[in-house]
Amino acid sequence: MKKARINPSRCLLFLAVTAVASCTTKSRYPGPLPAEESMKTFHFADDFKAEIFATEPLVADPVSMTFDEAGNAYVVEMPDANMEDSAKGKCRIVLLKDTNGDGRADKSVIFADRLNEATSVLPWKGGLFVAAAPTISYFKDTDGDGKADSKKIVFSGFFKNNDEAQITSLTFGVDNWIYANNDGQAGKVRSASDTASLSMQGADFRFRPDRDQFELSTGPGQFGQAIDDWGHRFFSQNTLHIRQVVIPVRYLRRNPAMPPSAQSAVINVSDHDPLMYQLTPAPYWRAERTKRRNQEYQEHHLDRVEYEKGHFSGGSGGTFYGGDAFPEAYYGNIFTGDVSGNLVHRDILAQPSGDDPFYTAKRGDAEKDKEFMAATDSWVRPTSFAVGPDGALYMIDMYRQHIETPVSIPEDLQTDMDFRAGSNMGRIYRIVPKNAGAYKKPDVDLQHATAAELVKLLSHPSSWWALQAHRLLLERQDKTVIPALKDLFAQSKDPRSRLHALYLLEGLNALDAGTVALALKDSAAGVRENAVQLAERFPACLPQLKEMVRDSSFRVAFQATLSLGNFPAAAVAPALADVVERHGENSWYRTAVLSSAAGSSPALLKILMQKGIFRETAPWKEAFLGDLSYVTGGRNEKEQTGSLLALLQQPALATATGEQAAAVKGLISGLLVAKTTDTAQQTALKSLKTENADDIKNAIQDLTKLYGKSSQP
Repeated sequence: MKKARINPSRCLLFLAVTAVASCTTKSRYPGPLPAEESMKTFHFADDFKAEIFATEPLVADPVSMTFDEAGNAYVVEMPDANMEDSAKGKCRIVLLKDTNGDGRADKSVIFADRLNEATSVLPWKGGLFVAAAPTISYFKDTDGDGKADSKKIVFSGFFKNNDEAQITSLTFGVDNWIYANNDGQAGKVRSASDTASLSMQGADFRFRPDRDQFELSTGPGQFGQAIDDWGHRFFSQNTLHIRQVVIPVRYLRRNPAMPPSAQSAVINVSDHDPLMYQLTPAPYWRAERTKRRNQEYQEHHLDRVEYEKGHFSGGSGGTFYGGDAFPEAYYGNIFTGDVSGNLVHRDILAQPSGDDPFYTAKRGDAEKDKEFMAATDSWVRPTSFAVGPDGALYMIDMYRQHIETPVSIPEDLQTDMDFRAGSNMGRIYRIVPKNAGAYKKPDVDLQHATAAELVKLLSHPSSWWALQAHRLLLERQDKTVIPALKDLFAQSKDPRSRLHALYLLEGLNALDAGTVALALKDSAAGVRENAVQLAERFPACLPQLKEMVRDSSFRVAFQATLSLGNFPAAAVAPALADVVERHGENSWYRTAVLSSAAGSSPALLKILMQKGIFRETAPWKEAFLGDLSYVTGGRNEKEQTGSLLALLQQPALATATGEQAAAVKGLISGLLVAKTTDTAQQTALKSLKTENADDIKNAIQDLTKLYGKSSQP
């Protein structure tokens, strides 16, 4: 065998090229910085500063954190993020302690480990609920060593095949429910105490451990959930950094025949999407991938452009700030991170305008062209936030070189990317005003507080203290506090305290129609809005509830519209007709009306016709009639269909050809999707035309022969 001859000059050339390539590779992705140096790259728009609360090795790969009633900080670590299944099961929960009171954690205890894709924790009865797909479990330390020695699965069956779309963001609401994001993913969820399953497709999740209840919640929320003082829920989702739940899913699902045009329950409330102002350059892989995609769009003549930076693409961790350490103007703001942009974004919630039942998220005056905080260190990954007992905003920084999943990156661009870089690192910062002064550790010992002390804390200016006290009173179920709660509701000048008292009375099974009736007259719109929801349980409140559709707050009037739909149709149809007359131009109000049996019935249409609503034509009237008729067709109940057809032939609609045509089209569409319609009827329906007046007239006659009656309803 001949020996291969080595050409010295070619060998030197190869080494030189390799060296250059190596330098090029290293320069593409900067290395990490110590926490103190990374913190220096934080640029705040206003007079704020960051202080280190914890850093490696006490914490690594943190994704979320919560404080319990003792002030303990529990952190979820997720080192297996974006890894193959074979690398899963490495998540853990660590308990961080500040033993000397200097504001910096100096001790870390592993509360639980070897978890699969854990993302969120929430305190309950001395333990923690843990969201770790496909389960929500309950962990507890029963011997006081800081380590969980008891575990039980509470719910199972959640979607588990994507780190970025699974059960997460456990949040306790003032209404006594615990909410969780599910990103609308499919799953058949079961409770450990119930064999019935809940289909999760298209929804989020909520549960009440005090009553062993669970149900769907409006989604899809991804990673980050903010619930304000009045129970309004906002969530983050990658490119849409703040969306608001407008209609709870329970109202939409009570009418299974809702038309596609009226099934939206959430809205993007930002008035400044999609722009964000990052200070870091786009990483090489993203810039290259964007270039390739835009070239492909151009080659296919698609009206589409992708941006490599400056646009929200990794929005996460949306958190309501209800602390008392920031200036008053920051109370009620929502903070969201963008892990791709290495920044923290702030939204100010402006009150609903016009008759829209949702807020508008706006930038602050100092942030028109900058972010609340933006870092020049590209490793900074603000995954989520927590408000602490000290009132500070805690920023959880996963601190990774690459945060994205390899699945979304072309393989040839992955050759010089180390997706594990930083998996042994992580930081948690306390964000406070620059003039905050030296840290003073708050005295937190609520687990030993008396019931009277907890009731007093419901009026604390920081929502952290009030919610902790609320949760503990709900857990204890101590009925001796009922008189004190009633006094608080009747006497407190703070509407937030009154709302806590109202829901705790509900949680202690001590709520009555008289108390709800008083709450419906409360001076604060937020209290009235929640009282409207509670009034659904008390028929005695119905006369008062019907008046609430004219409330000065459009959000209250909107909730009253939704709530009335839970009462008998004959009792509420006139009030819902009033809503259509007053707010029919608003699509959200039309959806709220149609969501109920009373609001989507021929009886309602008859009242509207008697009111003369259709004397003048308008696009919204066509839309409403089309949707109402769609619902009637979807139900495929002969009596209702016949009543509708008879109404369509009345002079009030016979002369309004646009509205009449919309109604006929809607009815046909609804009947076509009705599962009980037979093949012959389907064929007949598809042949009907509604292009002109004669077609409409003929279609009504044919429909009457198939489904209806010619007499007046």
